[in-house]
Amino acid sequence: MSDAGDILTVSGLSVAYGASRALFDIDMRVRRGEVVGCVGRNGAGKTTLLKSIAGFLKPSSGSIECDGKSLLGLPAYAIAGMGLKYVPQDKRVFSDLTVRENLELGSYASRDYDWTPVISYFPKLKSLMDRKAGYLSGGERQMLMIGRAILGRPSLMLVDEPTEGLAPSIVLQLKEVFRELSKTTTLVIVEQNLPLVCAIADRVYALNEGRIMAELRERADVTPESCERYL
Repeated sequence: MSDAGDILTVSGLSVAYGASRALFDIDMRVRRGEVVGCVGRNGAGKTTLLKSIAGFLKPSSGSIECDGKSLLGLPAYAIAGMGLKYVPQDKRVFSDLTVRENLELGSYASRDYDWTPVISYFPKLKSLMDRKAGYLSGGERQMLMIGRAILGRPSLMLVDEPTEGLAPSIVLQLKEVFRELSKTTTLVIVEQNLPLVCAIADRVYALNEGRIMAELRERADVTPESCERYL
């Protein structure tokens, strides 16, 4: 059962790729208004967890609820329509379309045509509107992907490895964006940059080989050193 303050509840979640199990009995709760970090080495199951919640993978057992409603069996587009947005790790945009056209697609899907919040978080996108997304840098693509996900004012965002491969200046910018976003949107962030995630997260789940090894709930425990012990 989910608590009234929980926006996301994952219970006994197991996921397999064929005969190979990737997640084992994951229990996870996210309260409304929180920033929750998920940390772990490559192959720990972090992306599998987010894809399962977002409807891209079918769990072999367990339950996933958002706002008390089961997400199991729902297609990804229906889950996004409920206000749960997923920003994948691959920085994949529509390369042959301009930044403007990418955002227009996001507006069409969400029925939100007010781009003011997007430009407020990422002013640089304003000068890139007519550039094809395939010519953007990695940092600019990440801005576009997060900006597109903001449309529709989601209640919950799942963000997978947002700073991977990005310049330190962009990482710092994203840290501030997440802090601002967290005032209106609950965030679950998968990240290997431990100093970043510990700076912005209220709680952290540490994953190793498909299992949750620890839940760090006290502010004093949410440190890179504490996380490292479980990875």
